[in-house]
Formats: sequence, structure tokens, C-alpha cells
Amino acid sequence: MAEKLFCRPNALKDMAFHYCPGCHHGIIHRLVAEVIDELDIGERAIGVAPVGCSVLAYEYFNCDMFEAAHGRAPAVATGVKRVHNDAVVFTYQGDGDLAAIGCAEIVHAAARGEKITTIFVNNAIYGMTGGQMAPTTLVNQVTNTSPYGRDPSTAGMPIRMSEMLATLDGAKYIARVAVNNPANMAKAKAAVKKAFEVQMDQLGFAMVEVLSTCPTNWGMNPVEATRWLEKNMIPYYPLGVFKTPEGVAK
Repeated sequence: MAEKLFCRPNALKDMAFHYCPGCHHGIIHRLVAEVIDELDIGERAIGVAPVGCSVLAYEYFNCDMFEAAHGRAPAVATGVKRVHNDAVVFTYQGDGDLAAIGCAEIVHAAARGEKITTIFVNNAIYGMTGGQMAPTTLVNQVTNTSPYGRDPSTAGMPIRMSEMLATLDGAKYIARVAVNNPANMAKAKAAVKKAFEVQMDQLGFAMVEVLSTCPTNWGMNPVEATRWLEKNMIPYYPLGVFKTPEGVAK
């Protein structure tokens, strides 16, 4: 009998994703689930789903899940972690959720050094609500609310959340990754695992920002969207580890 080399992680439920073709949420979900399996924390993991494209994350992860109001996932996760310190608590948030309405929530959770893990999916646009300009939308990028492209003279420059949060003492591990090719997927998974381990070691706040495509709202097919991410997003949002605990290799 042939050995099974590839299968669905136990931390993912057996159901089809609702995400649009070419969206990277499915890949990111799988990487998070694989890490939960490998760390053997399925019985301890508690996720907090946001408002946005991943609003139905609780339908996919095979662990306890909460649904938070828009942008409030870090506050909900803080409460859960403080009551259940032995739990491994994570939020899964998009850029509209985390960097806009929830910006204060994530900044203060990081500043307080809350022992939670955040998976931050940055696709430079509001997805579920129809493709509006987000805080992470690039200069000159066309969206439904910036039909002539983002104008920095009125909208300001796109916010680099990882670089900003890395300046806070309570943030112990901050990394930005992408899942545009197999090599980067492997690096992304390693970063997600490190972020969970930082929490399990009671060191403080950890966040992994994952650059992602949004073919539907970008008006591209999946291949074009991946190329656009590589050409435009990665140069402005460079990949790498921005902060790691002292004495721990990047």
C-alpha cells in the first residue's frame, strides 16, 4: 500500500473554500492549519475571525473560534488569552480590518505585549465589501473609491504595518512573507510557526503579515494578479523579519 504523502491537515475541516479563484486565503489557511498540527496544539488553539473576506474562517479551522466585530479581533483575543492563559490564541485579519477600523486595536495589543498571534493578510484593498481603497492600497492603484489611483496628496502614503508595529516594545516577533511561489510558501510557514512559538514561550505579541492577491477586485486573472503582487507589492512591502526575540535567530 502506497504511503500517503499529502493530505488535508487535521486542523482544517473537510469542506470547500468559498474564496475567489486565485485568492491566497486558501493557501494561508492551510499553512496555519499545518502549523497547528505540527505543534500539536489543536486542542488548545482558539482563533478569532474578523469581518472581511475571511469572515467565515470559523467554518474552516477545526478548533474553537470566535467571531469579532470589525477590527476588534485583537481585543477579543486579549480577553480570551487573559482568561485562558494556556490557550494558543490567534487572530486572522485582513488589511481593511486590521489597518483601518482596527488600527488602534492592533497597535495597543502590540504595545501591551499581549501574548497572542496575529495572521495579517494584506491584499492592498477592501475585498468583501466591494474593492474600496484600503490603508495599504498602493500609490496610483485603482480601486472603486480611487478610480484615478491613490493620490498621496489627499490619501497619504500606504501604511507599512509591520515596520510600525516592530517599533513597539511589546511586539516580540514581526515578519512579512508572501505565498506567491513554493519557496516563499515555505518561508511563510516557518514564520507562522515562529509566531506561534513566541506565544507558547510567553514572550509577547507576534504578527505575520502575508502579502496576498485579490484577483476579483484587482480586475485580473490569478496569474496576472500574482505577477502584479511581485512587481508592485513586494518592492513597497519588502519581505523579511523585522523583529525577533533577543537571542533568537531570524
